[in-house]
Amino acid sequence: MDIQNCIVEENTSVLDTMKKIDAGAIGNAFVCQGLKLRAVVSDGDIRRYILAGGSLERAVYEIAHKEPIFLREDQEAQASAVMRKHFITAVPIVNEQGEIVKIRAIKEEFGESVPKEKRSLNLPLVIMAGGKGTRLKPYTDILPKPLIPVGDQTITEHIMDRFAAYDCKRVTMIVNYKKDFIKAYYKDCEEPREIAFVEEDTYLGTGGGLGLLKDKIEGTFFMSNCDILIDADYADILDHHRKSGSMITMVCAKKRFEIPYGTVELKQDGQVANLKEKPCFDYNVNTGFYVIEPSFLQKIPDNTFIHITDVIEKCMADGELVGSYLIPDDAWMDMGQFSELEKMKDKLEHF
Repeated sequence: MDIQNCIVEENTSVLDTMKKIDAGAIGNAFVCQGLKLRAVVSDGDIRRYILAGGSLERAVYEIAHKEPIFLREDQEAQASAVMRKHFITAVPIVNEQGEIVKIRAIKEEFGESVPKEKRSLNLPLVIMAGGKGTRLKPYTDILPKPLIPVGDQTITEHIMDRFAAYDCKRVTMIVNYKKDFIKAYYKDCEEPREIAFVEEDTYLGTGGGLGLLKDKIEGTFFMSNCDILIDADYADILDHHRKSGSMITMVCAKKRFEIPYGTVELKQDGQVANLKEKPCFDYNVNTGFYVIEPSFLQKIPDNTFIHITDVIEKCMADGELVGSYLIPDDAWMDMGQFSELEKMKDKLEHF
């Protein structure tokens, strides 16, 4: 493993460290002075830091763990056992000067071709598939959005396959627009799937449609919009949700937007106060992927058009816990617009 792909300097920004971790394969970065090991930081550490309101421009050393686990060169044979004991994905091997000379990763213990085993979660999955997909017209004048092909599968087949890897094969699909088309497709589909269809008589929105499942789901469940794909550890998302005690957890993507112009801040008298060249702004964006407790359904008014975000705001007003799980921007694929659909196709071709 190339050491440079896994290390950052002490003054590297949190944002640039995120990019390094995303590009790597071990889920963390080793913070160094030159090659001398100083600290370690994981993607989870950064996610929690950002959710607490931390700045992406801060030096990563300030938030990293200052006592990283490492092995000396004469201890390298213990690498696999140490990784298993401490539940870490990689361990650096250092020389007498404390400089990293090698990084041993758990995946290399079994070979590059062995995929990471997914934990069996066996939770229900709800897919919101009732919308008209107006942003994808004229495609959706012919095909309902849940059946739009992305490569050699429909978008909803891609979604179900990702959850099936975690043994989440019981699917409820809430349908409305071209619902008979959707049901007929899956009835005649070569690969049988365990899908229960719930039909909206009128358009109820993502909240109202979900309310049709009131008293029909007993335990925790996943919910996904029908036009997104999330590349993340669904088991870790579930663990985070349960530890937080939240009624609902929203999976959010960290998005950075750059204004393509120099901006000018003015004083009250019209004099220039400040100039910023192409400023950037960071936002946590709702991806449309949730982990939900059945008690959340009781917050939804019957037979009423309402967005799920409105229900979430009601939960917060009532003092309920609403959690979040942060993922990198490039772990979220949204085909709601033509440009994003093409990006999704391209990414899946290289998946």
